[in-house]
Amino acid sequence: MYEFLIVVGVVLLISVIWMVYRIQTLVSVVKGSDKKIASGSNKINAALFVVWLVVIGGLMFWYSIKEWGNYEPPVASEHGVVTDGLFWITMAVTGVVFIITHVLLFVFPYKYQYSETRKAAFFPDNNRLEVIWTIVPGVVLAGLVISGWMAWSDITAPAPENAHVVEIMGYQFAWDVRYPGKDKVLGDYDYRLTTASNSHGIDFTDKNSVDDFPSPKIVIPKGEPVLFKIRARDVLHSVFAPHMRLKMDAVPGMPTRFWFVPTKTTEEMRTELNDPEFEYEIACTEVCGRGHFSMRKVIEVVEPAAYQKWLTEQKTFIQQNPALAEGVSVETKELAEIQLRKN
Repeated sequence: MYEFLIVVGVVLLISVIWMVYRIQTLVSVVKGSDKKIASGSNKINAALFVVWLVVIGGLMFWYSIKEWGNYEPPVASEHGVVTDGLFWITMAVTGVVFIITHVLLFVFPYKYQYSETRKAAFFPDNNRLEVIWTIVPGVVLAGLVISGWMAWSDITAPAPENAHVVEIMGYQFAWDVRYPGKDKVLGDYDYRLTTASNSHGIDFTDKNSVDDFPSPKIVIPKGEPVLFKIRARDVLHSVFAPHMRLKMDAVPGMPTRFWFVPTKTTEEMRTELNDPEFEYEIACTEVCGRGHFSMRKVIEVVEPAAYQKWLTEQKTFIQQNPALAEGVSVETKELAEIQLRKN
């Protein structure tokens, strides 16, 4: 290993010395010295541009084709198909422009290499060319932006009335999940009510809070709309579910939302990937502190019937901790007691 590093160091040193010599030659020419640029080395430099284009371009295409199947994880939501389509359209447009400009970038130094017999042409302006390279990119970018805006507007618009609501709250350094009960309405919360036993800051004086329940993982049904209501308790976090093509910031004091329709159960994805241990997950994509890496929450997608069965097996916050009902109104306590008796 050390021998290799020594060789690399020697090569770099020689390269630096050579570049310094070349720079001094160019500077002397600019100053009006009679010293001319060596035509032989100029031809070598021009040829190396073409060699670099062929070698590095070939490696780029080879690697792109080799890793084609690893660019994206399999999509598992309806809007994810739209998102992937927009991604590949953008890649096609920018990719074509990238290839054309870089081919020209490396071919031109060879074609127009220095020659004492050639005189450079001078164009003070070209209105037609300027109009073309202003209007064409403007129209293309406008199309990309508008199509992306339409997709974004769809997934952040009000969710369908039958959407299953899940609240995801980020904090240093985990995610807490809350579901509404049979009333399908989440109760109010207030950050000032946050305690060790009430991490969500739920206001249990609100009747809608009585049947809310927590879950150690996110369980959602396949083929039905799901609405994630997202918030943060302390600093900026970001909810990222790659297979759902879902990404939304969790901002303190500014709740956000994102709705989608899962299309593959966890078991179906395990079969597709031939990975019996596969799990959908949520990760945080904001560097929110030293424990950022640990912010992972499992998503389990099940069939609708299995989801309904799972709902009936869950215990509310008050069922798990009856002390949370203390200090609330008599009417709310009665509702809580009904919940406890149902258990």
